Amino acid sequence: MTHAAEVPLQALDLARALVEGRETPASLHARCLEAIALREAAVQAFTHCEELLARPPAPAGGAASGPLGGLPVGLKDICDTLAFPTSYGSPIYDGHRPEADSAIAASIAAAGGYVLGKTVTTEFAHLNPARTRNPHNLDHTPGGSSSGSAAGVAAGFFPLAIGTQTGGSINRPASYCGVTGFKPTFGTLPLSGTKPYSPTLDTLGLFAARVDDVAFAAAALTGQPLRTDGVEAGAPHVALARGPLWHEASDEMQAAVETAARLAERRGARVTTIDLPPEFAEVHRVHPVISDHEAVTALARELLLHADALSPILTAALDFGRKVTPEAYRQAQEIARVGRRAMAGVFGRFDVVLTPSAPGAAPRGLGSTGASTFNRAWTLIGGPTVTVSGLRDAAGLPLGVQVCGPARADARTLLAAAFLERAIRTG
Repeated sequence: MTHAAEVPLQALDLARALVEGRETPASLHARCLEAIALREAAVQAFTHCEELLARPPAPAGGAASGPLGGLPVGLKDICDTLAFPTSYGSPIYDGHRPEADSAIAASIAAAGGYVLGKTVTTEFAHLNPARTRNPHNLDHTPGGSSSGSAAGVAAGFFPLAIGTQTGGSINRPASYCGVTGFKPTFGTLPLSGTKPYSPTLDTLGLFAARVDDVAFAAAALTGQPLRTDGVEAGAPHVALARGPLWHEASDEMQAAVETAARLAERRGARVTTIDLPPEFAEVHRVHPVISDHEAVTALARELLLHADALSPILTAALDFGRKVTPEAYRQAQEIARVGRRAMAGVFGRFDVVLTPSAPGAAPRGLGSTGASTFNRAWTLIGGPTVTVSGLRDAAGLPLGVQVCGPARADARTLLAAAFLERAIRTG
């Protein structure tokens, strides 16, 4: 059975409505609960929906304040919370109650938002699929590991959501669910109180309806000048990257990226087709060497005390990680450093690089969350990446394109993504 996704709630518009009194935190909260009551049984974006629905009808304090001004946020269940159980997607932690909020949960509250509920994650934000379904077609995966965050925004359950990315866990599900996903520069959002998998790769990021929405929320949470609404910016110089992984994208995804580039060019962008340097493929290759080796330490307690409760796919990754020698890990990190230098040369000539966000549309079935083919090298390089939505395949499933920028150029990357989004949406 299939259902069309609801139009996602638009965070920036809602924030303005809250400030102007056209919306109240209580009325917005009620709208979210109505959507959840209607579709959560099918989508399954939340970890503890019954507890969420039983909570008071308005957030504590009621009045809108701070830059998020009373906006509800879905928070991936890899981040600790006092108000909700935190299970990290594992039966090992069923009913676990952390002793403190994660730094990101505290940041949401400090900015005037509140955690509406915890969203489903795959096991320890790795690859073992969870129960969440794609709102655009319930027979298809929403992607992962930030499954519930992406699906919840697409289903209209909340206007903003937090996810994490170690390989492709923000950009890929955003593509599959037809929403915007923003992975900032590594370290931009605080990871304290977020369960680690690979500390040199794990990155917190955002899901929302549009680029303006994620930029607004990122600015609210960081205090950095990241907003794109009302900002006059010139047309970007875009590098359309065709290699070395281009052949792994479906024909429809390749066509989507080329369409996005053509539409951006029509609006005044300069588009140059390039081959990424060979070092990029090497960065892609060593990503699991680094991530799975670090996971052995990050999940040491679970390995020692609860190995039988770990899924086969996670166990296999940890077995691989244990075989990585210190010298192989050092070499992988050196390859990553060389790759960053090579990409710095690319970004010296172009504002952003345009690639697929995923190999294609969301795969049918829930046995896999899809492949991070077009994400993991960018995660290891460490710069910002934005999934821009608005294109679809012949079956009507979303196809997201990925805008990639250099480290600490998040504002520039978001502006280029907003330019591309306008080009796609206006044709």
